[in-house]
Amino acid sequence: MKQDLIDLLRDAMGALNAPLFSFGTTEISAMGLVRILLVIVAALLVSRGVRHALERVASRLPGINRSAMYTIGRILHYLILAIGIMIAFSTIGIDFTNLAVLVGALGIGIGFGLQPVVANFVAGLLILFEQPLKVGDFVELESGVHGEVREIRMRATRITTNDNVDILVPNSEFVNGRVTNWTLDEAHRRIRIKFGVAYGTDKELVRRVVLEAAEEVEHTLKGIPKRVSQVWLVGFGDSSLDFELAVWLAPAAVVRPSAVSAAYYWAIHSALTENDIEIPFPQRDLHLRSTVGVHDEDGKGLLRARASTPTVRTDRE
Repeated sequence: MKQDLIDLLRDAMGALNAPLFSFGTTEISAMGLVRILLVIVAALLVSRGVRHALERVASRLPGINRSAMYTIGRILHYLILAIGIMIAFSTIGIDFTNLAVLVGALGIGIGFGLQPVVANFVAGLLILFEQPLKVGDFVELESGVHGEVREIRMRATRITTNDNVDILVPNSEFVNGRVTNWTLDEAHRRIRIKFGVAYGTDKELVRRVVLEAAEEVEHTLKGIPKRVSQVWLVGFGDSSLDFELAVWLAPAAVVRPSAVSAAYYWAIHSALTENDIEIPFPQRDLHLRSTVGVHDEDGKGLLRARASTPTVRTDRE
């Protein structure tokens, strides 16, 4: 019985060590694949531990830039994973001093449809090193997607909108497209709120009441002399005098564009209503000119007469 068990184990080990396929001049067995898998899993676990340690350091030391620590963590992740892959393949006898076979296989893979994956990976590295955006930034893409950058991954970047919706955007879109970063270098931003009032309204009164209303909104930046709110007359519309409120926002309000705009529109409407300033609606004046030789009251009488004349319709077969 004992000898049978030993023979069974010997046969199993022989099957695991039997060559399955060849990679260049190296024969790959099932046991070799298991060793590769174990080494790569160990590399991933080490990478995760290093990143968690960096996150704990960043959370305990408020003076440390969290975005920089995240970038360092991602770079270390890729480095540890690359070293782990090299060690894993070395355990089965692949010599990395001669990379011709590996480069050839990689080239074939790219040629068969890995171009988007490679492009997104390289774009992710560019984002991490150049830092046109970083974790915590509020960005807006050409497609209209806007939100806070939460994670920069190997293939895509995770953006969380103000509606708490996670969107995965391919990294190449940040490199090849136009990206608006609302919080790249400075947190203070200015927005413009458009509104209109009726013709004949006192412009100075409009300026005063709107500026007072803007000061009451919690999102307004205060205490910086060169960044004060302003009200501009920007045009003469068909039915209104067109104004803009240009207001600087506090840092916390920059990442909430929709809610902030709604707050200012609400405040402006309330201020105009309380001060009896008319907000006009579109209207048109119709001027009738004579084309049949009648004028003024005679023309009005002719129009009334035509309006009161019944219309007779004759159907013909």
